[in-house]
Amino acid sequence: MTSDLLAPLDLAFWNMESADHPMHLGALGVFAAPSPTAGAHAADLLAARAAAVPGLRMRIRDVWPLGFPTAFGGAAREPAPDFDPLDHVTLRAPTADFQAEAGRLMQRPLDRERPPWEAHVLPGEDGLSFAVLFKFHHALADGLRALTLAAAVLDPMDMPAPRPRPVEPPRGLLPDVRRLPDVVRGALSGALSNVGRALDIGASVARSTLDVRSSVALSAESTGTRRTAGVVVDLDDVHRVRKVVGGTVNDVLIAVVAGALRRWLDERGDGSEGVAPRALIPVSKRRPRTAHPQGNRLSGYLMRLPVADRDPLRRLATVRAAMDRNKDAGPNRGAGAVALLADHVPALGHRLGGPLVGQAARLWFDILVTSVPLPSIGLKLGGNPVTEVYPFAPLARGQSLAVAVSTYRGRVHYGLVADAHAVPDLDLLARALAEEVETLITACEV
Repeated sequence: MTSDLLAPLDLAFWNMESADHPMHLGALGVFAAPSPTAGAHAADLLAARAAAVPGLRMRIRDVWPLGFPTAFGGAAREPAPDFDPLDHVTLRAPTADFQAEAGRLMQRPLDRERPPWEAHVLPGEDGLSFAVLFKFHHALADGLRALTLAAAVLDPMDMPAPRPRPVEPPRGLLPDVRRLPDVVRGALSGALSNVGRALDIGASVARSTLDVRSSVALSAESTGTRRTAGVVVDLDDVHRVRKVVGGTVNDVLIAVVAGALRRWLDERGDGSEGVAPRALIPVSKRRPRTAHPQGNRLSGYLMRLPVADRDPLRRLATVRAAMDRNKDAGPNRGAGAVALLADHVPALGHRLGGPLVGQAARLWFDILVTSVPLPSIGLKLGGNPVTEVYPFAPLARGQSLAVAVSTYRGRVHYGLVADAHAVPDLDLLARALAEEVETLITACEV
């Protein structure tokens, strides 16, 4: 296995990280267990299987052109010569609260000298369940890539084979001079298009910062501490709402977040009047069945959540209209597409500007709401089935809350990650999510 340079967005994630603000994503899977020893067996299986997964052997190291200082170079993935899966798979003490333990583990940065991933097995005190917390650095994997790596250490399952990448015809050493005018015109057109897109994105970001009121909790200074929580809702309930009001399942799930934030802010005394936090909705530009899923390929939509609106159906209509506008414009323009600009920043810019980009995240958006795809077939480890799975998104500096959503076997799992000091009552927000689904169902029945 050879090394490969990090894509620009991967390099940005690698360089914006700090010890207090790690840039890893995670997933907490809860498994039914037939005996108290199932967790220990699961840890042994994970370690044994990880040794055979090439993607889990990859570390990230700095590279630079010969004769130039490190700052002028980028970074690359390469096989770790001393890879030991036992350094990455940990069996922890039994716990009665998987989420509390996951929060403590999520705030710990990954070891940047080793392949940047971890798996922590958490036996349940009841002896009837255990959980596994997977952590992957965002520079190593986005949501789809992390799913691929995690699936490789779970029990074998039948997955569709990736479509082969089209083979380009061999090229000569020199270009065909007859094609030079077309090549030049294409290059100029692409350059002008990129400049126009960059200006459009920059102007959209500037406009998005005007006349925004966020909440005290969402705009609090982050401390690097972490707390997690999760809530499960029935997908059939989401479909009941969607069939009445139209739109997509994702529209409903985002509107649930808006309503839950309103309920939570009012209950904690912050107040929701006039609050319209900017939500970043990541959009994957990767095809799920590509043969080579390396590298983050992300854009995004930016929208203001209608938290201040008292009417649940009107909140949903506002979300639906905003998402329709975003989709009509496409994921390549608008304030949410800032990630695309990473492709036009040289390695030196990422290295020197990474910390500044991390600190600027709070100027760009207030809350992340992302969807993480999961296979519809049942996941197992050592024959033990997954009963719950909560995705966790990373928090950049200045971000207090991130929401990730996955649908698995007829149920929607919300995974919440928050700064533990800024949001000590994350469980109340989780409860508000479940209550908001009921509120929408009731509103649709009136």
